[in-house]
Amino acid sequence: MTGWPGRLGFDMIELEFSEQIAALRATFDDIRSVIDIDRLRTDIADLNEQAGAPDLWDDSDHAQKVTSQLSHRQSELARIVSIESRLDDLEVLVELANAEGDQESADEATAELASITKVLGDLEVHTLLNGEFDVRPAVITIRSGAGGVDAADFAEMLLRMYLRWAEQHNYPVQVLDVGYAEEAGIKSATIQVDAPYAFGTLSVEAGTHRLVRMSPFNSAGKRQTSFAAVEVVPLIEQTESIEVPENDIRVDVFRSSGPGGQSVNTTDSAVRITHLPTGTVVSCQNEKSQIQNRAAAMRVLQSRLLLLQREQEAATKKELAGVITASWGDQMRSYVLAPYQMVKDLRTNYEVNNPGQVFDGDLDGFIAAGIRWRKQAPQG
Repeated sequence: MTGWPGRLGFDMIELEFSEQIAALRATFDDIRSVIDIDRLRTDIADLNEQAGAPDLWDDSDHAQKVTSQLSHRQSELARIVSIESRLDDLEVLVELANAEGDQESADEATAELASITKVLGDLEVHTLLNGEFDVRPAVITIRSGAGGVDAADFAEMLLRMYLRWAEQHNYPVQVLDVGYAEEAGIKSATIQVDAPYAFGTLSVEAGTHRLVRMSPFNSAGKRQTSFAAVEVVPLIEQTESIEVPENDIRVDVFRSSGPGGQSVNTTDSAVRITHLPTGTVVSCQNEKSQIQNRAAAMRVLQSRLLLLQREQEAATKKELAGVITASWGDQMRSYVLAPYQMVKDLRTNYEVNNPGQVFDGDLDGFIAAGIRWRKQAPQG
């Protein structure tokens, strides 16, 4: 965005935003064509009819799905209508500022132009989420890697980062399982983010994250590099669940526990399921009963197996096409706290110089850059 020229005379103001507004309208028209407003209104009418059915809540899972989809589509339509109205109002505000030499209106128009530009940028990124499972909720698993205690502490920092990100967006989130390390931090953790397009949004966070800092666990205060892996899978619909034969799994039950060995439950309600053919392991201990934990763990296991199946199919296609090198490197982001302050995504080159803010959940810039990069990356 170019700066506005300011005053041409003592009480004369001239804002020249015509090019910026025209560019915003062009972007808005592209977004409208992708979203398909007519289809959106049809979906809302259909979901409204379903939501009004007298027997809707006879099936609570179906009812929650209908009401959630209705709320999401209504919000999407309201956002589109609001942007169109704001663009019209912005043009009027610019005319008013120019006609009356009103500094307050000029400042308001400048701020509104910046605000609409950001909103449209966010919405444009949203339209890129058109993958098969992008609309689904997400299951995120964080595992500490090389780096000893520092890696376990780093994994816990990443867990907090994603929880804070979800909180800032008012997304419901559940901590399904946490495995605490002996000295500090965590060995692994699994969380579920229940929001439309959570998987499409967060899938760009998958990969190896690296932390460089002066170790708080090293008496010599030496610089330490540690690693953590982030896995993101879509939460599949129960109707799409992959069949998992009982003979293919081993189910272990154990007592839920928190840091320091403090007992959370007095019964063996936590569940660990191992898928023997693939070695995939899923644990869940957040529910009160063993039955609930088993059901939640099975759903996550099926989600992982479905994604694994898709990845194997995609790998086969790439091999047949002669593309062997993966498009995503193992190490995708570096968090540097010493000797300087920086967080940099190695795929997109997007970087910021405030790691504390990032660890506090400010991830939207990295996520948007990742979604755009993924859309532009060569496909195998």
